[in-house]
Amino acid sequence: MPKMVTLTIDNHPVTVPQGTVVVDAAKKIGVDIPVFCYHPKMEPVGMCRLCLVEIGRPMVDRATGQPLMNEDGTSKVQFGPKLETGCTTPVSEGMVVHTQTDGVTSARKDILEFLLTSHPLDCPVCDKGGECPLQNLTMRHGPGNSRFLFDEKQHLGKNIPLGELIYLDRERCIQCARCVRFQSDVVDDPVIGFYNRGRKLEIMSNSTPGFDSIFSGNTTDICPVGALTTADFRFGARPWELKSAASICTHCPVGCNLTINVRREAKSGGDVAIKRIMPRQNESVNEIWICDKGRMAYHYAESKERLTSPLVRKGADLLPVSWDEALDLAAEKIRSTGQLVTLAGGRLSNEDLFNLAQVTQTVNGRALLYTHMAGGDLVARYGLPEGSDLGALGKGDAILVIASDLHQEAPVWWLRLKQAAKRGAELIVLNPRETRLDKFAGHVVRYPYGQEVETLSAFLPGAQVPEALQAVVSAFQAAENAVVFYGSEGLGLDGSQAVAQTAAALVFSRGKTGQPNNGLVAVWPNGNTQGAWDMGFKPSADLASAVRTADVLWAAAVDPAGDDPALAEAVDGARFVIVQELFLSETARRADIVFPAQSFAEREGTVTSGELRVQRYYPAIRPDANIRPDFAISAQIGLRLGLKLEARVSSLALLQAVEKVPTYAGLSYQRLADVTEQWPIFGRKDMYYGGTGYANSQGLGVKLALAADGINPHAAKESAGMPPAAVNGLVLVPMTRLFDRGATVMPSTLLHQRLADKVLQLNPRTAEKLGLDNDSDVLVAANNWTVDARIQLDENVPVGVALVPRSTGFPVTAPLAATVTSRVAVPEVYGGLRS
Repeated sequence: MPKMVTLTIDNHPVTVPQGTVVVDAAKKIGVDIPVFCYHPKMEPVGMCRLCLVEIGRPMVDRATGQPLMNEDGTSKVQFGPKLETGCTTPVSEGMVVHTQTDGVTSARKDILEFLLTSHPLDCPVCDKGGECPLQNLTMRHGPGNSRFLFDEKQHLGKNIPLGELIYLDRERCIQCARCVRFQSDVVDDPVIGFYNRGRKLEIMSNSTPGFDSIFSGNTTDICPVGALTTADFRFGARPWELKSAASICTHCPVGCNLTINVRREAKSGGDVAIKRIMPRQNESVNEIWICDKGRMAYHYAESKERLTSPLVRKGADLLPVSWDEALDLAAEKIRSTGQLVTLAGGRLSNEDLFNLAQVTQTVNGRALLYTHMAGGDLVARYGLPEGSDLGALGKGDAILVIASDLHQEAPVWWLRLKQAAKRGAELIVLNPRETRLDKFAGHVVRYPYGQEVETLSAFLPGAQVPEALQAVVSAFQAAENAVVFYGSEGLGLDGSQAVAQTAAALVFSRGKTGQPNNGLVAVWPNGNTQGAWDMGFKPSADLASAVRTADVLWAAAVDPAGDDPALAEAVDGARFVIVQELFLSETARRADIVFPAQSFAEREGTVTSGELRVQRYYPAIRPDANIRPDFAISAQIGLRLGLKLEARVSSLALLQAVEKVPTYAGLSYQRLADVTEQWPIFGRKDMYYGGTGYANSQGLGVKLALAADGINPHAAKESAGMPPAAVNGLVLVPMTRLFDRGATVMPSTLLHQRLADKVLQLNPRTAEKLGLDNDSDVLVAANNWTVDARIQLDENVPVGVALVPRSTGFPVTAPLAATVTSRVAVPEVYGGLRS
């Protein structure tokens, strides 16, 4: 426990931990000290001087070291000759602070007058108007007029793109440096900075492309003026016109808390439209930050390409029909089938997945999870239990990350582990190549792709530890608490199963299963992959065969035919295909029945994060009247088969799931809506303090109980290994890029400049051996498909392999031998995916 300090602020006593600054101590008791440059998530710098206060300290007898006392027994307090900055001054025992004296209020007025000398009168058109700290503090503390000459006002650029997502208005900037410090200190992306001096001081991007950071949108939240705005919200709406709905990001397994801002608009036919996505505070999940993918990749929910009616194949065409006709036909086919295969993805909610699984089990079908990653059953048994918090990890704790580039796969986890390392946690990164997390790791271990299990097994008790690993193994084993993250870089389903088994055995071997801050975390490819496992879906090692031999294939929120030519052929082999989707995907084009489904923004539901936290999201926009949520579609089919599944209210659907899934016992929408006070205070009227994100009044989520089945995990004997390279070829190794080309990202045109290219990343030595140059065009061939790609040289890529980003056009889910031919040698072959 930290030492506590008691002081007095405006005659109110307050006790806070030693090291707390005066501004935060005042906030604890509701005393507002205005700030601009200070932010509770960043180190103080005392630049703006708006937080000036009078500070007195107890007087001490220099001879005896004892405090001097007044006649009434109170300590004598001596105030300094000058005002002091409340954001940089740590509290001390007996300190006395005055925040409302004449000297303090005069200083605030002067500071605001200086800040306004060249600040434009843009309030009627400024995006920040209505939620602007400068506007609010000027009204509260500023002067009624200015003494500075209008002729001396500076006129600066007002529409400057720092990057494709963020615009700068230089006239509005007050040089608080919040954005610069956030990029440098918080997310380690120092891609913007101050240039020039004095009144010519300005912010500029120093990266190519401009503002090259995956967290850039957060700077617009913490900017205390309208200097930084996002490209999608700039001049889009006034804050007081917006309505809000709480949501959860489903792009990755972190489960970041969001707020969706909407407004009713004529161009949307009088319906509400999404205007922006903002962070919602949850200190146990994403604190107050979100990545740019979570902020910007929402346009698919309002895409004009969305399906709006059930479709049934009649002859060669898919034609619109009534819901009853489509549902009756689906139920009839499932009832009479010999083999139903239900294929579902991690984009669905727990309610959707439960209903799908129940219908499938009723007819003895197979509930298959569409993923390249295994281990959900192990995470359910050995994951992070209740009481765990990545934000509490520090000295004495160990964090091991294997086969994952968290910066690209789960950015906020990357951010939280970086912070944990700074607090003293022993961060260990195991990966064949350099990642952004290496910089903050105490130990970095390189292994060849295909040697994941052999490397991880060295950390098990009693293992033969190579001399090169003895220090890192000792550091891990000496830790009080340990969290193990495993991903799927360079791994297919078999490989990730072996890694998951070994990681679970490592967690179990420490004897602390079920204790806070000890457990296994899977870096899933989707937001609710863990929920799919929990609801009864499992991946198949031979997916193509399962699909091809199905009498009825029921695909929900997945597009196997669009991902892989082999799976497209398998879908064509299924006798009857039912699809639930947002868009007319390649799989939907091959279907016999297509049901239009609602997006996350049009409905409510729950998802389960990689940390085993169940969270609830709410509807923000009204769906088309002819579109239904996935759980209702499967429930209506189930009703036709004699099942009593909830088809109308998702909260009741969850209660049905809770009855049958033991680890979800006790969950309800009411419980998921519970909130507690969080620190720092954020998203309220004091926007100058934390920013313009949103406080959490809709629920912090609930951690699941760990499954208890009495089965002890055993480490895998060996890794899945790597296939031999083809002659004149190499091995393609799948990895993940944040901005992929998936169906939920492509409709957001703002992100197109950030999308992962269709490239082969090669080591220069590998390229030289194959006679290839940087940026050269090549033809990649494997498994009866070919893909046009471009060579990108990178010294960090191991020799003999090529890294290929998933969801960019390469049908590669596991290491795969391929031939690579220069396009100069095959001029008759043209681009695209062929089978």
